[in-house]
Amino acid sequence: MTCILMVCLGNICRSPLAHGILKSKLSKNNFFVDSAGTAAYHIGNSPDHRSIKVAKEKGIDISSQSARQFTVTDFDRFDYIYAMDRSNYTNIISLARGNEDIGKVKLFLEENNNIFNKDVPDPYYGGINDFHHVFDLIDDTCELIAKRLKSVL
Repeated sequence: MTCILMVCLGNICRSPLAHGILKSKLSKNNFFVDSAGTAAYHIGNSPDHRSIKVAKEKGIDISSQSARQFTVTDFDRFDYIYAMDRSNYTNIISLARGNEDIGKVKLFLEENNNIFNKDVPDPYYGGINDFHHVFDLIDDTCELIAKRLKSVL
C-alpha cells in the first residue's frame, strides 16, 4: 500500500481538497491518502465550508474529513508527503529526523511543470472564486501525480 499525505497550514482548505481529489483518482486497494496541517488551529474541525462546496460541485465529498496536525510519526506512516507551499515545506522539514524523512517531502506543485509559482495559494481569506482556482490547480496536479503513481505499480 502506497501512502500519500497532503499538508497545508490548518488542514481545512487546500490539503483536504488535495486529499479528496487524489483519493478520487486512485484505487483504495493500492493507495491510502490523508491530509494534515502544520499548525494546530483547527484540530478536529471539518474542512472549510467553501472547500466542501467546491469539491461537492465536482462530485467529491470531503465533508467527513477531520483536521489534524502533522507529527513526526507521519514520516514513518507515509511514502510521499506533499506540502502545499514553501512555508509548510519548511515547517515539515524542521521536524525531519534525517535525510530519509526529508526525501519523502516535496512541494505539491513541483509535480506540475506547467505551473511557474510552486506555492498553492491559500484561499482562506478569499472568496469562492479563490477556492475554485485552488481546486483547479490541485486537480490538474493530482491527475499528474495519480498517473505517475499508477505507472510504478
